[in-house]
Amino acid sequence: MGLFSKPQMPEIGLEELECLMTADSVTIVDVREEWEYRRAHVAGVINIPLGRLPLRYLEIPKDKRVMVICEHGNRSLVGAEFLVRNGFEGVASVKGGTMAWLASRRPVEKD
Repeated sequence: MGLFSKPQMPEIGLEELECLMTADSVTIVDVREEWEYRRAHVAGVINIPLGRLPLRYLEIPKDKRVMVICEHGNRSLVGAEFLVRNGFEGVASVKGGTMAWLASRRPVEKD
């Protein structure tokens, strides 16, 4: 790592996310826009669009690990980094995002 490199944000795969969900040891934050979220989302997630995260991050419980998910995995990295900078521990981004979840034929909810 170079002098000015920033640390790599941890990412988890779908299998690990599913295990954490089964053990009820994770809070999942979906940082997509509300219209994207309504189209399809992982059950039990909290929807806080990335642009609103600085205003709403205190709504996220700190008693569990926080996984951040988006459409493909890019915005979730930004959201996860924001949460780490604001005192959250055990934060990770979900690789591939909701599209990977859908592609794997895992169940979703729609509004």
